[in-house]
Amino acid sequence: MEYPVWWIPEFSGGFIIACVAVFHVFIAHFAVGGGLFLVLTERKAVKENDSRILEYVKAHTKFFLLLTMVAGGMTGVGIWFTIGLLSPAATSTLVHAFGFGWAIEWVFFLCEIVALLLYHYRFNHMSRRDHMVIGWFYFGFAFMSLYVINGIITTMLTPGEWLQTQRFWDGFYNPTFWPSLALRTSICLMGAGLFALVTAIRIKEEHTRERMVRYAVRWVGYPFLLMLPAGVWYLMALPEPQFTMVLQKSAQTPQLVRVFYPLTAAIILGGLTVAYIHTKACRTVLVGVLVLAGLAHIGTFEWIREAGRRPYLIHGHTWSNSVKVTETELIRKEGALQHAKWVKVREVTPQNLVEAGEELYRLQCLACHSIGGPMLSAETRTAALTRTGLEAQLSGQGRLRNFMPPFLGTEVERVALATFIADIIQKREPAGASVSPQALATIIPAFNRHEAEYVLVAWATMGMTTISDNNDRFTMQPPGVTVRAQLLRRDDTPEILTDGVVLSYRMEKGFETPARHVTFWDHAAALFGKDVPPNVGMAPGGEPGSGPEGTFVPDEAHRAFVVHGLPALPYGNDGSVNPYPLLIVEARDTSGELLAETQVAVPVSTEWGCRNCHDGGWRVANRTGMSDVTADNILAAHDKINRTDLVARAARGNPVLCQSCHGSAKLGTEGQEGLIGFSAAVHGWHANYLGEEDDRSCKSCHPAARSSFTQGMRGVHGSKGLTCVNCHGTLEDHALGLLKKEKELGKRGVDKLMTHLVPRVVDSYEEVQARSPWVSEPDCTVCHDFFTTPAADASAAHKWTSGDPAELYSERQDDMGAIMCQACHGSTHALYPAENAFGKLRSNIIPLQYQQLAGPLGRGNNCICHTRELTVYESAHHPIVPK
Repeated sequence: MEYPVWWIPEFSGGFIIACVAVFHVFIAHFAVGGGLFLVLTERKAVKENDSRILEYVKAHTKFFLLLTMVAGGMTGVGIWFTIGLLSPAATSTLVHAFGFGWAIEWVFFLCEIVALLLYHYRFNHMSRRDHMVIGWFYFGFAFMSLYVINGIITTMLTPGEWLQTQRFWDGFYNPTFWPSLALRTSICLMGAGLFALVTAIRIKEEHTRERMVRYAVRWVGYPFLLMLPAGVWYLMALPEPQFTMVLQKSAQTPQLVRVFYPLTAAIILGGLTVAYIHTKACRTVLVGVLVLAGLAHIGTFEWIREAGRRPYLIHGHTWSNSVKVTETELIRKEGALQHAKWVKVREVTPQNLVEAGEELYRLQCLACHSIGGPMLSAETRTAALTRTGLEAQLSGQGRLRNFMPPFLGTEVERVALATFIADIIQKREPAGASVSPQALATIIPAFNRHEAEYVLVAWATMGMTTISDNNDRFTMQPPGVTVRAQLLRRDDTPEILTDGVVLSYRMEKGFETPARHVTFWDHAAALFGKDVPPNVGMAPGGEPGSGPEGTFVPDEAHRAFVVHGLPALPYGNDGSVNPYPLLIVEARDTSGELLAETQVAVPVSTEWGCRNCHDGGWRVANRTGMSDVTADNILAAHDKINRTDLVARAARGNPVLCQSCHGSAKLGTEGQEGLIGFSAAVHGWHANYLGEEDDRSCKSCHPAARSSFTQGMRGVHGSKGLTCVNCHGTLEDHALGLLKKEKELGKRGVDKLMTHLVPRVVDSYEEVQARSPWVSEPDCTVCHDFFTTPAADASAAHKWTSGDPAELYSERQDDMGAIMCQACHGSTHALYPAENAFGKLRSNIIPLQYQQLAGPLGRGNNCICHTRELTVYESAHHPIVPK
């Protein structure tokens, strides 16, 4: 940030440097290997007393001189010019830290020039012995230039102890100095053979031409004997961070490593082919191809070396955007614009958001990413991310995928940069107005408390079941809702009925054929390995569940009835979207006489917030569902990060179940051995990008917010001002609990996800309580002791239930082991009184039916199961705090 930035958005710094550097390095390596080729070939000519070979050496010397001195010299100056403009901070560091080395190298380079000029212009004007001595001097000086430069540039990748000591020799003789020198020497010798072929095939006299072609081919092939072990040595010498970056973490280098040696073999085979093809035109074309292959060959090596440094220019010292690592925290605290010396904007305001974002792009992105250019274009790299997604990417940048440096700036600067990329580079249109839900017409079933003999209550065990509905791409939550019911005979001492009665149910009209709206049932057998008939949901454990109409089964353990796997969807056959379709429940005796009936909303949504970051519109009615664009972007991101083929599998008609790899007890899948479970993987990954101190992270994905269409968090907790954080902790806390459990189970990759996460509702990682998803949940009794009103700042985070399902709110019963908690209080996240934009009636049908009051059953002395009046002090279900 000490220097101005050359604003050439179409050509990022990496592209310009690559164009100049690869060409120069190719020639520079030829200058070393070619020098040895010249003197050894001259020696061959003298030893064999062959004047025609000597004439070839003279002709090749002229070619060598023009290529290495003219083209090599110009591109060498070009490198200094470009790095001085595009990476001035790193260039300054190398100049100051290795000034002695550069001075020596320039002496060697000057001696190279003098020796080469003497070698060429005095070719036939001095004794052969003296002439070859000049040739040996040239090669010695050229090799020493390579020796010195190798020591400096390998410091950029593996600085070793230089980071601590700043001593010249600690940096120069770094961990990869010797293997790099050996590898580059082999490349130099191969390059000498390639360029020898260029001139050898032009020899007019056939016998000499064929001899020299075969001789040049040996120079192409023999260096491979050094190149193979040197390359392996080079990789093995890399410290662990650089090694994993080259072979695992980078999106490009593993493929380039796999290309390097096959390309070497192809060059050798091509050289052998040249030796046995005598047609001039074919030879000329093939040699030209081989030279280009040689350029690609050394370009591949340089790309691997450059990429291995990521996210640094000088590993551990200078980030790739030229900011020194030691300045990171200060800049993140005070802001990049405050520390940059060549910017027009110092402070971000709503009015200059885009202008400030452009300045930040110039400072932090342009070094690698062009705008609409050929090198890592920001348009293509960010095409699958919305503005919100860009903010999240910048927030988590450098944590899990550390080939990019962390964003260096404040939160408002992060927003400014995301805005510039989204509005100016991506040219995104402003989001259209969201569709607001309307209150649903709901008829409350009749109940005459003076005459009715029975009370029938029903509830969904989860306050919201969010399923994935783009099943042609992938499935992460299949259709399937669990509904329970209890039937009581009213009396002074009410009786729970489980025998001699039949409880039936049916989805409201228009919601009884979910298979018309999603393709889950087309893929269910392949996903779960079981026959799942259309319009039958999935029960816990991954078993086929129930249809849209049927009978409850007895749940003896809870003195209740239950339906598992109800195939509810928020899609009506008339095209409507309703996250709260009704389930009609009836209780009859064995003769078929109706004893009681009620209705309950079945909360089900497809409003996953994936599109908020991963782009794409809603799939259905511009308000819910996962679009093809969103699903494809998610799969493409997974493929890129994990080297899977999910996009291709979906295109072939074989979409995946996420939990088939990442196990889930809820769906009964074990997953792949050693892989993190689904809940921990999803929350652990996203917590590194969406870590906020409040519930914004939760509502980015789950349809809980009041600004969402579903508005799933609609219970009394929300109306009291409580948020997700009060019970679950922040996303980071939530993720850490899950990951800690996975770590205890020995799953791989856990530490990577946990490294940057910080618990916010407890003081240290040691206080984080490990938990298993779905069975270790917030414990109600942490806040509710039934004797005092919970404090306003009450928190159940990291105070989970033990893992015994009986401790879960959805499984709990009262103190008598009779009535289930949810029967009176309602579903999780929808505790009575519950209300959202769909109206007060829809989520409070049960209490409104029986006591004409939206609140827990029994509120206001409405003990509807009892036929006599009771006081709060007579409660046998649990103590009641007097209001």
